[in-house]
Amino acid sequence: MISALVEEVVVGRHVVVGKGPVGSAIARVLVREGHDVVVVSRNGGTSSEQVRHVAVDAADGAALAAAAQGADVVYNAVNPKDYTRWAAEWPPIAAALLRAAQESGAVLAITGNLYGYGRPKGPMTASTPLAAAEAKGALRARMWHDALAAQDAGRVRGVVEVRASDFVGAVPAAQSHLARQVETLRTGGRAWVVGDPDALHSWTYVPDLAEALVRLGADDRAWGRAWMVPSGEPRSQRQALTDLAAAMGAPAPKVTGIPWPVLRGIGLASGQMREVVAIRHQWDQDFVLDASETTEVFGLTATPWGEAVAATVAGVSGATAPAAR
Repeated sequence: MISALVEEVVVGRHVVVGKGPVGSAIARVLVREGHDVVVVSRNGGTSSEQVRHVAVDAADGAALAAAAQGADVVYNAVNPKDYTRWAAEWPPIAAALLRAAQESGAVLAITGNLYGYGRPKGPMTASTPLAAAEAKGALRARMWHDALAAQDAGRVRGVVEVRASDFVGAVPAAQSHLARQVETLRTGGRAWVVGDPDALHSWTYVPDLAEALVRLGADDRAWGRAWMVPSGEPRSQRQALTDLAAAMGAPAPKVTGIPWPVLRGIGLASGQMREVVAIRHQWDQDFVLDASETTEVFGLTATPWGEAVAATVAGVSGATAPAAR
């Protein structure tokens, strides 16, 4: 993603909480711009001249606040992988991040998503009301309202949430609806997908999300509200998987939606699948974000779709972008 409004970068200290695909992508952007980068994760890592790794549990408020001392921006790049653990794991993590921002004087830049909107009535913008009744969406909405309240009360210098749709790029197959189908496409198998294969869907390229978080976290015009990540023209699952197959030189795929009664049946034994069924509105109709305001204000645009497709294929093939070191 390229900004048409490039300004001189002021080097600062940035603390990235989480070292998965999003956290690693944020760190690469920060390293590229010459910042002092600290990556906080449960298991730590090998530090280098460019990035210092610190082992801290993101739910440990005191330890996270200590790691964030002197930070200009703290990035929330954490995401509990199991939907069934969100209710237990998110609240202490969110509270710890707010404490870290408060005690360090840093801006808190939050990796957001679209769960809080619930079932959309059209393209979602950052100002679309957060109306989710489903538990995961309501939880994410509460987290954002708590962050705003902290800023409004003067406890935190600034907060911003950058909202993305489902990921494409060098993302583990388990974390991407498209990436998990790459090997099936490569062998010419049938791709079974959740929901309507022909409903339009927005896909967010992870490096574009990272770029937006870094830009908006450093720009006080962005604070105190949410913004959407420029994510290109929406494509149905069938269209997107056809593009992935073409990028690999594989035949056009056979794409079939798994019937919802089947998924509900699986959910009787799988808590994770029950949670997937609870957000069927993301897959049984068009689910599209509108980031035109982000482009207008900050000059950020989506990476061309072909590049995102190529990175998705390469990521599953093991040619992922290296973690920042």
